Amino acid sequence: MQIMPLNPEDPSSLGDFELLGRVGQGGMGQVFLGESLGGEPAAVKVIKPSVVDSESRQRFSQEIEVLKTIWGPRIAAFLGADAEAEQPWLATEYVDGPDLARHVKTHGPLPSVLTAALGAVLAEALSAVHTQDLLHRDLKPANVLLGPNGPKIIDFGLAAFTESHVSLTAPHQVVGTPICMAPEQAAGVKPLTAAVDVYALGALLLFAATGHYPHEAATPYMVFHLVTDPDTAPNLSGVPGELLPLLTGMLAQDAGDRPSLTDVVQQCRSVIEAQGMKIAQARRRLTTHTAHTAGQRHKATPADHSPTLPWPTPASDAPGTDTASAAPDVPTPPLPDSPAPSPTVIETVPDLSDPEPQESPDPTPTVREDPSDGSRRERPAPDRPPTASKRPRESTHTPRHSLQARRTAERLRAAYAASAPF
Repeated sequence: MQIMPLNPEDPSSLGDFELLGRVGQGGMGQVFLGESLGGEPAAVKVIKPSVVDSESRQRFSQEIEVLKTIWGPRIAAFLGADAEAEQPWLATEYVDGPDLARHVKTHGPLPSVLTAALGAVLAEALSAVHTQDLLHRDLKPANVLLGPNGPKIIDFGLAAFTESHVSLTAPHQVVGTPICMAPEQAAGVKPLTAAVDVYALGALLLFAATGHYPHEAATPYMVFHLVTDPDTAPNLSGVPGELLPLLTGMLAQDAGDRPSLTDVVQQCRSVIEAQGMKIAQARRRLTTHTAHTAGQRHKATPADHSPTLPWPTPASDAPGTDTASAAPDVPTPPLPDSPAPSPTVIETVPDLSDPEPQESPDPTPTVREDPSDGSRRERPAPDRPPTASKRPRESTHTPRHSLQARRTAERLRAAYAASAPF
């Protein structure tokens, strides 16, 4: 994810966190990359001034109180917050890695053994959340970050206590992501049970293994209809045979027919052990696999070393949705009196290549050794006609740049000017 510079109107700090750049935004908030006094990186979520009112503060305050009660090695940690500040903010753990949605869209589905390892890890993490009388209620691929130490669950903004009437939504109001939402949740049934997170985890694992969701349609309303229709079975095409019984049970229409999270962990272990591997080995292989593919992405685009941060996630995981990387990467422009950038550097900048062949005013002739007599002779560069005599050497004080280099420099300056905040 690209980190953009702060805008002039952005705060330079919030609480004890210094803000270093922008990393994403959602419907109600902006997310910054922050750093604590001790140098701990954090994702700092701030409510937009335009939506700060008593109701939004109350919802934000409740989100903070929920996050304070959640803990676990697979949960992005709560670091600090202030719901009463002029600009309410919330800081959570920085996770250096892409979310599952981005990973699958970039690198393709996970092998079945790694999907099972992911299922075991996340089911165990959700089980710990449920023991704290909480539900996630919005688990989806965009809310699972694949960090260097394994996957972590983020964004408990819709979490609710299972044994109380505390809720972030009004009666008959349905909030969440329909492509991973359990039928009873989509239908507005209350109170919800742990089975809604089991269904969402099943939808997430289906996406991890195949790249598609149980129900997909052109609009969220059509997805809601498919999810709640008892006669429309989830799309399980492409699911590996060893995962089919598990995902069929997790995506059952009736909440009572779904396995418990403990059963999910056991079934995932069975899939892994059937392939001659132990659960700890599969977990390590999952982390190695996702870290390696993320490293390949960074190697391919050395200008982008910015990791994916925990919040916010897109309102929908529909293909093409990416709220945090809309702005193009813009390289630092040359100083006013410096020569144009070298064409070898420009190759790493997307969408700036010139379709026309590069022209060089005076290509350096190549020198080869004739194998017949050992003498050294000059020959013209490839695709250049031979010349009767060598050109006079130009003055070393005259700057010489190819036509493509000049065009590229002009494009870089135009791109920088378009993105500059002043």
